[in-house]
Amino acid sequence: MLDGSVTMRAELLDEAVWKTLARPDARPGGRGTFLDLATRDTGDVPVRIFLSPDLLRDTEPTLYRQIVNATRFPGARLVVITPDAHHGYGVPVGCVIVTDRASGAIAMGPVGFDIGCGMMSARSSVDAGAATHDRKHAFHAEVMRRVDLGAGGSSKQLGELSTRELEDIVRGGAEHHARGGDLARGKVERDRIPVDDAWKIPFGGPGKPERGKGQVGSLGGGNHFIELQREEATRQLWVQVHTGSRGFGHGLATNYFAMARDEHPERGADIDLGYFTPDSPHHRAYQNAVAAGGNFAIVNRLVIFEAVREAFRKIFKADLELVYEISHNLVQAEAHPEFGDVWVHRKGATRAFPAGHPALTGTPWEATGHPVLIPGSNRDHSYVLRPREGAALSAYSVNHGAGRRLSRGEALKTLSQEKVNEQYRRDGILVNLDGEVPLDEAGACYKSCREVIDVVTSAGLAEVEHTLWPLASLKGSESALREKRRERRGIEKSRDRERREARGERRRG
Repeated sequence: MLDGSVTMRAELLDEAVWKTLARPDARPGGRGTFLDLATRDTGDVPVRIFLSPDLLRDTEPTLYRQIVNATRFPGARLVVITPDAHHGYGVPVGCVIVTDRASGAIAMGPVGFDIGCGMMSARSSVDAGAATHDRKHAFHAEVMRRVDLGAGGSSKQLGELSTRELEDIVRGGAEHHARGGDLARGKVERDRIPVDDAWKIPFGGPGKPERGKGQVGSLGGGNHFIELQREEATRQLWVQVHTGSRGFGHGLATNYFAMARDEHPERGADIDLGYFTPDSPHHRAYQNAVAAGGNFAIVNRLVIFEAVREAFRKIFKADLELVYEISHNLVQAEAHPEFGDVWVHRKGATRAFPAGHPALTGTPWEATGHPVLIPGSNRDHSYVLRPREGAALSAYSVNHGAGRRLSRGEALKTLSQEKVNEQYRRDGILVNLDGEVPLDEAGACYKSCREVIDVVTSAGLAEVEHTLWPLASLKGSESALREKRRERRGIEKSRDRERREARGERRRG
C-alpha cells in the first residue's frame, strides 16, 4: 500500500535482479504466455509481463521501480505490463492496474493528465495510388484549414463553447454529439460515460479546465497526429487520429491532483502516485471527472473525424467511413472473471473485449469483439486488432502503440534532421506541409510495432485484422506551428490591407 514510505527514491530489495526473476507463467493449464514477476517488493500482487526476451532485455532498468509503485496502490489485485511499456510518470506507460472496486483505490497517475487520450480510425474505398505527393500535400492543407494543430490550439469547427454547451458535451458524450444521427452509433468505445447530475466541473484552480471550451476539434501537440495510411491487403486509403481531452482533461487532472495532495500531504510530494480511496470525499467526484474528460475526448475525436472527412471528400472525391474510436488513458468499472468487480486503470493500454464479453451485449461487436486501434510510428506499420478470449489474462487489455525507445531529449541530441528528412522523402511519407520531421517523433524514437504486436498475437490476446502503412502524417510540431503562424500572418496582412483600403475609401468619400 502506498503510504508515503514508497517514493521514487525508496530502496528496493530486488531492483538489481528483477529481470532474472520474471519467469514464464507456471499456473496449472498455463501456456507460458506471459512472464510472472514475483519479488520481495511486489508482495502478493500478481504482475504479468507481456514482453519478448528482446523487449525485456531492452527495457529500462528503472521500469521496475514503477512496476512496484503500481502494485502498492490500496486494493491492487493485478498489474499487467504490455509489450510497448516504457518509463512513465509514477507508473509505466503501457501498464494496467486492477484494483478492488469496493475497497480499492482509484489511482490518478495511471489515468494521467490527458484523460481519455485515444485513437480513431476511418477507411475509404479509394485506391492508395490516388495519394500522389501533390494530393497528400493538398490533403494536409485542407485538414489544417479545419483542424488546429499544436499545444494551445483552438477549435476551427465549433469555436468557443458556452458553459452550457461544454456541459452538454462532457455529460452527453458521443450520444449528445450525434443527436439522433448514426455517425457514432456502435463505433465508439462508450456512447456516453455517465456523469452524476450533482457533479460540478471544478472551474478555475491551478488547472483551469475551462480552457477546453475553445478546443473541441483541435489536435494538440506531442505524439498526437492525423495520418493518411494505406491498408496493405486492400491497398485502400485509411485515416487514423490520435488525440485526447486537451486543456479540459489536463485542467481536471491538475485540480484533482492538487486535491489529493491537500487531502494527504503525508503521502509525499510525488504527484503521480496520487489516489482516492472510497472513504475520500473526492472519490466519487474524481470518477465523474474521468467520465467527463473521457466524454470530451471522444467528442473531440469525432469532431476531428468530421473535419478530416470534409478534407478527404474535397481532395479524393470520396467518403470516409468511421471504423472505431477507443481510448487508452482511462479508469473504468468492469467485471473480471478472475478478480470480480474491479477498477481497471489503463495507462497507455487499450481495452480489448473479445466476442461474447458481457459489456458488448447489444452492440455490433457482440459476436466478434470490438476493433483495437494500435498506431506505430509515422515510419512504421499501424494495426487494427480483434481481441481473443485469451485477453482475460491481461485484464482485457493490450498495448496502445509501439512504445518509445528514445526519450525526446535523446532524440534531439542524436538524430540528424537532414538524414531523417531524407529517409522520409525516400519512403514517400510526407510529414506536415514542409517535410520537416519532428525529431522527437521520428520513427527511430519508437520500437518496432510488428515486434510489439507479435507478443500480443503469440500470447493469444488478439489477432491482426488490418495492417496500415503511413503515407502522410500531420503532427502538432514546430513546423506545423510555423505553417499556422504563416497562415495567421497572411490573414492579418489581408485584414490590414482591407482596413487601409476602407480608410482610403472614407477619405475619398
